[in-house]
Amino acid sequence: MAPLSLLLCFLGSLSLCSAYASAAATLHLDGELPNGHFEESPSSSNLKKTVIVGKHSLPKWEIDGIVEYITGGPQPGGFYFPVPRGFHAVRLGNEASISQNVNVNPGSVYSLTFGTTRTCAQDEVLRVSVPGQSAEISIQTLYSSDGGDTYAWAFKATSKLVRVTFHNPGIQEDPACGPLLDAIAIKEIILPQKYIRGNLVKNGGFENGPHVFKNFSTGVLLPPKSLDQISPLPGWIIESLKPVKYIDRKHFSVPVGFAAIELVAGRESAIAQIIRTIPNKFYNLTFTIGDAKNGCHGSMMVEAFAAKETQKVPYVSQGKGGFRTTSFKFQAVSPRTRITFYSAYYHTKFHDFGHMCGPVLDNVIVFPSL
Repeated sequence: MAPLSLLLCFLGSLSLCSAYASAAATLHLDGELPNGHFEESPSSSNLKKTVIVGKHSLPKWEIDGIVEYITGGPQPGGFYFPVPRGFHAVRLGNEASISQNVNVNPGSVYSLTFGTTRTCAQDEVLRVSVPGQSAEISIQTLYSSDGGDTYAWAFKATSKLVRVTFHNPGIQEDPACGPLLDAIAIKEIILPQKYIRGNLVKNGGFENGPHVFKNFSTGVLLPPKSLDQISPLPGWIIESLKPVKYIDRKHFSVPVGFAAIELVAGRESAIAQIIRTIPNKFYNLTFTIGDAKNGCHGSMMVEAFAAKETQKVPYVSQGKGGFRTTSFKFQAVSPRTRITFYSAYYHTKFHDFGHMCGPVLDNVIVFPSL
């Protein structure tokens, strides 16, 4: 998906049209997995209350262990399970999993986007894996209070068929607890091969990223590098303890283009890129910050680092959208220069103190100083 590129193509850029057509020809996957929203239900004969009976009873999926088929809303025992993207979800009991085989192109990079939330007030972990690659993602911290947390995890295909598995490793004290899954999609990630003229930063506008659900989105959380060596955001490194959030123009205020990054966890969420530079040469770093028009308010501060230079950029947010662009000069000290951004403060929504949020970063540009 590249709506900005497609628009520019329509405006008359023949070379861009050709590039877009070439990319589209190789982009085989960008959408939900079969029954990825779990709205195709097991037959009533394969349900024991909410527990699915039979390995192949959940359409398009293979299950192992105690997997429950959940209808969103009030639950027995006083629980409430939000299912914001539809009516149904699955809950994984201790050591339970769901799997599906997916046809892919060997050597290509793919990103899985999945909606998940914890169902008990204790640490819960969701393991996502394909053969030879896996990550255990903690879902203890809730970044949205309406059950809308969405994560992306990337992998490199090593064969024509991969088995995608979501597993509860069973660390909960209460075996009745377990992560809830309500939507799963996949997207082939096109890796940037060349720099855009006038910018030494790859994917500086964050236009190339994971699948975003169309009908409902609270943004897509991108895990830190320690959990995902292959970033679902090409060119960038999530080098912090907590994730950053990928947001899109349809659901948020985005300064430039289709997408941007929201720094949702203060100093615990940072994003970086290593660019090529010439030692002792001066460069300009330009970037845009703002708010996502999502009720995130307060005095914000984005700190930017490049070589030995640091810039602190304030922004007072009313939570209603808006942005400012800033720049500073730095001198490279080596052939590789790391540029890093993070939020100095923690923020929550104005009317929802359980919803973590932060300043928006977009349109990062580095170019030689004259």
